[in-house]
Amino acid sequence: MFKIIDYKKKILTFFYEDTNNTFVQLFRYTQVGGIAFIVDFGLLLLLTEYFNVHYLISAGISFLIGLLLNYYLSIKWVFTIRTFEKKWIELLFFSLIGLIGLGLNEFLLWVFTDILLLYYLISKFFTSFIVYFWNFFVRKFLLFTSKRNINE
Repeated sequence: MFKIIDYKKKILTFFYEDTNNTFVQLFRYTQVGGIAFIVDFGLLLLLTEYFNVHYLISAGISFLIGLLLNYYLSIKWVFTIRTFEKKWIELLFFSLIGLIGLGLNEFLLWVFTDILLLYYLISKFFTSFIVYFWNFFVRKFLLFTSKRNINE
């Protein structure tokens, strides 16, 4: 009659079991993205404020470090179904998507900072949300769905 829900099991499943559920993956990717964002934002601040590197160069360096961290955490925890069997192909496409994200990041950061005259860290905050959604949905649907025939 009544269905007893084991919430402990549901929570463990939500955090630890392999899944292709987009909602769960988006939740996990948000955590991964948050960690990568902290690294990205922290390096941007450090390089720009303490090492006097131009903010666009700092943003590029910090973005790439965040990208590598994001890839590692994404394949370990977020996306369990892989499109490509060969990891180097997957990393190549992951990086290409990331490079497009980097282009978006640099362009939007420049627009918000130099055109709209926002402080560069505020610009980075807004830019990160836009690039976050680009990266998640493109990676999910191009890289982490089902196997494709271009593995050979």
